[in-house]
Amino acid sequence: MVHIDGKPLTIAEQAPATDSSQHLLILDGDDPRAIEQAISALEQPTPWEGAVLVSPDPDAVWERYRAGYRFVQAAGGCVTDERGHLLAIRRLGRWDLPKGKVDEGEAVEEAAVREVMEECGLAHVERGAHLCATWHTYERKGARHLKRTDWYRMRATSQQPLTAQLEEDITEVRWLSPAEVEAMKAETYPSLLPVIAAWQASA
Repeated sequence: MVHIDGKPLTIAEQAPATDSSQHLLILDGDDPRAIEQAISALEQPTPWEGAVLVSPDPDAVWERYRAGYRFVQAAGGCVTDERGHLLAIRRLGRWDLPKGKVDEGEAVEEAAVREVMEECGLAHVERGAHLCATWHTYERKGARHLKRTDWYRMRATSQQPLTAQLEEDITEVRWLSPAEVEAMKAETYPSLLPVIAAWQASA
């Protein structure tokens, strides 16, 4: 699944079961026009809430889709403290999780820890297992970018001071209780919802 302007694009072998309340655009993934039709439907102000490209060979459709973008690798973390609280940041007015681009030659898992420490001001973070990966797109300088973010479970003590990385447009860093994490879901990006769900499931 890839999020385009917050809306999911899925590539699958079979069309999902839908009802009349779902505004889901379903296209033949083997049609040469289908990929651009799906992207346009999700980028433009249309009633479509998501799109599905259906093909007996979803891997081939995925490769054609990826070819239209510049690939960006990023990494981040779901950091839990000794109370079971989740570390979150507020960036550009929305709740987010600490993450950032992987530097050239840098290992993805090392970048995840570095970004968490830089964005939140933490001095000590213990990295755990890989949690999940998310994909989303954005446009910059007239070019389409496809970003993969690998997420890791991490641990850190809440006794450490927190400092928001202002140059990254972060205005707040805070430990959120489980109840606050539930409320956070209404104020964050759709692409982060499966990350939060994976964190909750493995807590």
